[in-house]
Amino acid sequence: MMSKLRHWISSPSGIRKIINVYGPYLGAGVRVTHIDDDYRSAAVEMKLNWYNTNYVGTHFGGSLYSMVDPMYMLLLMNRLGKDYVVWDKSASIEFVRPGRGTVSAYFEVTDERLEDIIQATADGSKHLPEWDVNITDEQGELVAKVRKVLYVRKKKQ
Repeated sequence: MMSKLRHWISSPSGIRKIINVYGPYLGAGVRVTHIDDDYRSAAVEMKLNWYNTNYVGTHFGGSLYSMVDPMYMLLLMNRLGKDYVVWDKSASIEFVRPGRGTVSAYFEVTDERLEDIIQATADGSKHLPEWDVNITDEQGELVAKVRKVLYVRKKKQ
């Protein structure tokens, strides 16, 4: 029973289901709509609801950021495996236009980017890869830009 549970929570579909009921995501109305089987990419969306609006009736900035917060760390941890330490280091968000309706974001860790990270950390050095993520509305208009910086290091053997 325990091995089935462990497998379920380590599979992309299991992780997606868990994240979708995780308090901060559930409370903000964020929904993970996709995680690739190989953790190469993921997508999230958030509908505008009474509980994630700000004073002027558009998406609350904290909820917009929460859409993006764990996704690159999650993808990279699963692509690199247990021999690496992966942490969020920093982030910034630029609000471009008010978010209304459903907003979404897409994340991708390409094979080339993964190989760059593996090479940069091969000798045990830390590496601080950066990603830019666009949050867009239903018309494809840019709502916010987020820059994520991760901390990656190969574990000492």
